[in-house]
Amino acid sequence: MSADPYGDFSPSLYETARIVALAPTLAGHGGRIRYLLDEQHGDGSWGAPYDYALLPTLSATEALLSESRRTPAPAVAAAARDGLRALFLRLAPGRAVTLPDTVAVEILVPHLVAEINAHLAALEDNPLPGLEISPAGARLPCPPGTYPELLGHLRDTVARGQVLPEKLWHSLEVVGPAARRAPFASPGEFGLGCSPAATAAWFGAVPAPRQAGVRYLEVLQARHGGPVPVAAPLDIFERAWVLATFTDVGLPVSVPAGLVDGLRAACGSSGVAGGAGLPPDADDTSTALHALANLGAPQPIDPLWEFQADDHFSTYPEERTPSVSTNAHVLQAFIAHPERTARIERAMVRLVSWLCGQQQEDGSWTDKWHASPYYATVCCVVALAGCGEPTPAIRKALRWVLDNQREDGSWGYWESTPEETAYAVQILLRGSAGRPDPAVERAAARGCAHLLGGDLARTPPLWHDKDLYTPARIVRAETIAALHLARTNPRVAALTGRWETGQPERTA
Repeated sequence: MSADPYGDFSPSLYETARIVALAPTLAGHGGRIRYLLDEQHGDGSWGAPYDYALLPTLSATEALLSESRRTPAPAVAAAARDGLRALFLRLAPGRAVTLPDTVAVEILVPHLVAEINAHLAALEDNPLPGLEISPAGARLPCPPGTYPELLGHLRDTVARGQVLPEKLWHSLEVVGPAARRAPFASPGEFGLGCSPAATAAWFGAVPAPRQAGVRYLEVLQARHGGPVPVAAPLDIFERAWVLATFTDVGLPVSVPAGLVDGLRAACGSSGVAGGAGLPPDADDTSTALHALANLGAPQPIDPLWEFQADDHFSTYPEERTPSVSTNAHVLQAFIAHPERTARIERAMVRLVSWLCGQQQEDGSWTDKWHASPYYATVCCVVALAGCGEPTPAIRKALRWVLDNQREDGSWGYWESTPEETAYAVQILLRGSAGRPDPAVERAAARGCAHLLGGDLARTPPLWHDKDLYTPARIVRAETIAALHLARTNPRVAALTGRWETGQPERTA
């Protein structure tokens, strides 16, 4: 981890398709095309279940339409045609569409709808084999929850030479041709806006050789044989999270001095950014402060106050929807800070109340940064448990986890996953704070036995950015933390061993 300046993150369907469309001359183009073809589902869509599939399907379909018009190929045309069919079905009149709260979805969707509709118009004038459009004149509509007017305003802003807010640079590709050589930004060693797509949009279809930002794109695509992640570099995000996770559960680790120095250097007067090209935010700031305090190198808590919004904290200024995980991480940073001032105490009381007020009726929490309620719930339970005595909210969350364990001992929202199983084990063991509870101990042991006997490398994307992704090192760290908690609890450790070997539980 300390030698990787980018972080270990899964390829992104959305971002990879944008590179296919925007930078066809970039090395690895064939690998990106193969990736899109291989990842298409039988119904013509791409991506996760339900409406999470809309954005990656729009992006992949538009990219393959662009490729078909440049270099016709039967397999590419067939995939684009099937993608169009899936989109017309998903966006059919009368069919409800609920957009997930992913990054910039409200402008990314209308951008891609307009791009695809432009392809459809062009194909009516100049048909291609395998891409006959029926009925003639068919166009995709923009679903509710999107803001095409805002998209138009942003494009006009850039076309007039005005500056976009820095947080929008991550999605610069939405402004279309106006993004090329936009004067307010310039790709550096780590690209532009922490985004391969934004970087490619700035350069245009033929990136200039030997420029730093082009080298950034070449390095990223080489890591996965063509495909690219949705964001990079995210080294600070990754390092802070892993170190906070390990130190918080008491896992004995030897931390290179360079990692601590790097986190300390990332702490500026405005907070901490997850990686180069991103503005500071409360989530990365609180996680870095938490990790540094646990490592015996506490930093001033002052930057966090810039994100305070009455009874909670915003992830970044002018946030549309607040995040429970960000607020849970802020609470953890306050708990870990060695100087508990009156202002911190007041903020902690308000945060506890706010987090409890966000809990769902069934005992879970949900969040804008992750598709699974197990993620949001572990963040909230761990933070609330760190305040001391158990609360009704924690007990309610424990019951929800116990009630939703699968027959094989695992947990998962859409399907069983090691990541969500690790979160559930942590909820049980940290939420119960070591108090004997046979039901909790049995469930945690069954979950750990499932982890130890399963495929830990299977990590479907569940984390939110423009589309879903997997932060591989962070997920591994959470799994290690869950197993460490179980191993250091004698009752759970003994039960785990019995479940692993298939021995029946002892009964009184």
